[in-house]
Amino acid sequence: MLKKKIIFYIILIISILLLIYLSLIVYKDINLKLKNENNQKPMYEFLENNTKDIFTIDKIVYFSSANANSSINSNSSFTIEKLYQYTDIAIFINNHSDGNFTLENTLKSVQLSNIKFETSPSIGTPNLFYKNINNFAKPEYDKNQEIDNTLEFNITSEDEIDYSNPILYNNCANPITLSYINSNIKESYTLADTISNISYDGSLLKKCGITLNSISCQLSFIVKIVNNLDETFTCPMIIQIPLSTEKSTIYEGNLTLKQDANYKFIKQVF
Repeated sequence: MLKKKIIFYIILIISILLLIYLSLIVYKDINLKLKNENNQKPMYEFLENNTKDIFTIDKIVYFSSANANSSINSNSSFTIEKLYQYTDIAIFINNHSDGNFTLENTLKSVQLSNIKFETSPSIGTPNLFYKNINNFAKPEYDKNQEIDNTLEFNITSEDEIDYSNPILYNNCANPITLSYINSNIKESYTLADTISNISYDGSLLKKCGITLNSISCQLSFIVKIVNNLDETFTCPMIIQIPLSTEKSTIYEGNLTLKQDANYKFIKQVF
């Protein structure tokens, strides 16, 4: 009888010790999982913030043509002076607001920077200008609005604004408008055509023997947005100046292209 009691107590003690051991293992496992969850939470929030599309560029509209000065010669021929090719560019920022404007999806400041000509034309002189949207697709540009390396936009919520200087509505209602100018492509080039056969548009390029390859150009820049929460978003862009499509070329007079884009802004985390 005594022997049985001893065996019973031994088994009981072993069971208690085993239970304590198992409890410690479970406790450590729960603690480890909680620590992992806490460590992963900031990374999850970071990924969520950077995958949420606050600002994107989904559409770009281009208008490409050409223009020049000219003079009539005594034999009724024409001399083309200062032939230039231009492309007006409208870049539409989408703030995905659906009419619900917040501090997060409205603009506080917008800047274009690090403007580069990745591929320059082999003839002419390329430059980039701010373009008054009221003059979009017109053969004119303001020489005082040439962009060196950076372009700062004024931001407004006024109903009526002056587009002669760089300005954007804070709700992204109007696009970024630019004009690419490739100037001095031809100077003092005489054409035998009469005045009735001259059109001051892209057809001048063909009449003057300008190949599209010689004036092809690709430029790049970075668009930076600061919203009204003082959060910063950046988007690098590459623009290929359109001179032809599958259906038409600038030689036909002008070329209009509405391009679906897929540029996403990356939220900067400091």
